[in-house]
Amino acid sequence: MEDRNAQDSGSAMRRARFGALPERIAYEDMAETKSASPRDPARDTYDPEGMRNLLPCLAWDLVL
Repeated sequence: MEDRNAQDSGSAMRRARFGALPERIAYEDMAETKSASPRDPARDTYDPEGMRNLLPCLAWDLVL
């Protein structure tokens, strides 16, 4: 009998100290959906001036 009372008092002390667990949150409330932005065709075009700046930097990155 003493073991049962000790267990109940320990449980009561834990509940008084920590309270109850928070309520569950549904997955739908945690996830956020956004529509994708359309691709920019100007960004995908070849730019020789841009490549001239990019390639020396790449070479230096490989050296360092």
